[in-house]
Amino acid sequence: MHIPDGMLPAEVCIAGYAGTAFLAWLSVKKAKSTTEDSARVVSRASVMAAAFFVVSWVHIPIPPVSVHPVLAGLMGILLGWISFPAILVGLFFQAAMFGHGGFTTLGVNALTMGGAALLAWGAFRLLKGNEKGVKSLIPGFVAGLTGVVLAVVFTGSILILTIPEHIDAGVEFSSILAMAAAHLPLALAEGVFTALVARFLLKVRPDVLA
Repeated sequence: MHIPDGMLPAEVCIAGYAGTAFLAWLSVKKAKSTTEDSARVVSRASVMAAAFFVVSWVHIPIPPVSVHPVLAGLMGILLGWISFPAILVGLFFQAAMFGHGGFTTLGVNALTMGGAALLAWGAFRLLKGNEKGVKSLIPGFVAGLTGVVLAVVFTGSILILTIPEHIDAGVEFSSILAMAAAHLPLALAEGVFTALVARFLLKVRPDVLA
């Protein structure tokens, strides 16, 4: 789901970096104002950034493409505001070491995935309550599902809106739809996984959740 170098116009890449710089600054500022234990937040962010980095190795073939776990929803509910800079760091190392994405598109990729993580966290906070039984799984499921779906929607929308004139728009649109469809099973799987993790943490360590 990473957008590689050469796919986007220069002005879009520049705008992506500008938006990422602002949102990273805002996220750090908000995180500092809402936590008293900076060391714990940094250590947790480091672990989750490493996990985000490592899961990009896991490729799941879903013809005609392959996908890998995103973890945007889980990052959001565990890190809150700091999930955005953590994802930015993970994306940088993915581009540097694996060639996933690119450096010119790093800002745009950070906005699509980091923005999805923040919105997934917002959905989790809105839905989280004192539900018991199966209903207690809903906030985590929505967060995990939302993290993947929004990342796909954001990425697909940018690609569709910036299709170069020399490329067949119909073929490109079909490819983007195939990419989006392939991520639907992943979105459901991450929804279930995030729901189970969130429910467990709410029972034993609610302080771990953002």
